[in-house]
Amino acid sequence: MSSYNGSEQAGHELIGGRYRLGEQLGQGGMGVVRRATDELLGRPVAVKTLALDSGADPAGALREARVVAQVRHPHVIVVHDVVEHDGMPALVMELVDGGSLADRLAAGEVLSPREAARLGIDLLDALSAAHARDVLHRDVKPANVLLEKDTGRAVLTDFGIASLPGATTLSRTGVFIGTPEYTAPERMQGDDAGPASDLWSLGALLCAAATGTSPFRRDSIGAMLHAIVYEEIRPSERLGPLVPVVQGLLERDPDRRLGAPEARRMLAACAAGEEPAARDAEVPTLREPGPGAGGAPPATRRRRLAVPLVAAALAVCVAVATVAVLRAVQDDDPATGALPTRTGSPSATSAPTPLPTATTDPAPKAYTYRKVTDADGFTVIVPDGALRSTDGERVIYTTADGAMRVGIRIRPIPAGGAIGVMRSSDASGPKDYPGYGDATVEETTHKGLPAARWEFTWNGFTPAEGARHTVDVCWERGGTLYDLWASAPVGRADEAVRALDQALDSFRATGG
Repeated sequence: MSSYNGSEQAGHELIGGRYRLGEQLGQGGMGVVRRATDELLGRPVAVKTLALDSGADPAGALREARVVAQVRHPHVIVVHDVVEHDGMPALVMELVDGGSLADRLAAGEVLSPREAARLGIDLLDALSAAHARDVLHRDVKPANVLLEKDTGRAVLTDFGIASLPGATTLSRTGVFIGTPEYTAPERMQGDDAGPASDLWSLGALLCAAATGTSPFRRDSIGAMLHAIVYEEIRPSERLGPLVPVVQGLLERDPDRRLGAPEARRMLAACAAGEEPAARDAEVPTLREPGPGAGGAPPATRRRRLAVPLVAAALAVCVAVATVAVLRAVQDDDPATGALPTRTGSPSATSAPTPLPTATTDPAPKAYTYRKVTDADGFTVIVPDGALRSTDGERVIYTTADGAMRVGIRIRPIPAGGAIGVMRSSDASGPKDYPGYGDATVEETTHKGLPAARWEFTWNGFTPAEGARHTVDVCWERGGTLYDLWASAPVGRADEAVRALDQALDSFRATGG
């Protein structure tokens, strides 16, 4: 055991009579985390100090320490002590040397599906330990997952907004609590949230770990909220065997969401290199229409959506107008506390579209059209008011009523060319699309270029969505395959054809 001799080192402040502060490890909206040395016990630690001008509640730090003290688990951060620093409480924690998952993703590194599955097991076990103590984390995201350099151990940290079940989504000052990008829809809608809400966040985190970004990252808080509560969820194929696990965790209805024991079983199969067995309660396979072209169908669950969604969107958007609230709403950048932006954001020629009022039976309407210039490298005409989304491979424009979808995918020409892609997609149609039928595939040309056309009907992803008609054209040009498709309710197939014709006639690639 080392002894403390009371000496001060220049630039290395001593707090609590024993903790010598060192280099900064990270910074958020409410304070900083520094490496430190416990001079009494001679061990490295991490110290989380609160910024005086951050508006942080000192009682919150004490509460975080008490919460974490209740949850003892190898994958939950350990709080050793609470001391005073500049009149504010400071948390002395175990030092997990290796940075966060967010740091790794920011460096362009992603986990393989097997690595992500192992990470998921660790975090699921940590959350289960917390839930057993009636503690909800409420902010499961890459920035709050530390990865130990030498052992690979994952540690869930930052229980600063953890709560008991039934706590509100808003703080007493009216600021949203948590990170919208990783927040379950029931919390967004102001409903009661239980342990299932943390499991939703875990599902979004697994997507980010294996693909580099969450499936709900958008260019604004309003668009992000719309994606979480309204848009169809389409896990990327890059997740491989993790797709059914993620689909189960991202089930909008918390009563149907994948539970912890079953999620752990499926993750264990993925980590072992096996295909996970289907969950006990069948979950619809949510794949994109078209040969990797895909659509953004309406939500599978629209319960009590219209008023809470619009109210929440307005509240969050207003909150983002101030820096302090921005830090409280989302803090994925540990260095600045700024709201991250997604690359490839669109630049449309029209003003942003307001969030829709949801309906399970959209009234037929004749669409007008507008030209958009998309930052992914093309211009195209789409239905006016359509909302843009992307899964990193496809760009989808969905009308505000959820009925019409226009999708675009650009990629290198695969083996077999355009007609080969369409024939392969047709062959897998019965497996990929419920009620797949009335399908035709034909070789054709588009503006004199080799092309193929695929048309079919299917039952839609959910009963509420209903039967749909999809028409898809892809063509080859200069080593690139361009794929455009449109989808509409089966009774409005002519509108899908009209939307595709508008898109095909107007489509221009950058420099093309």
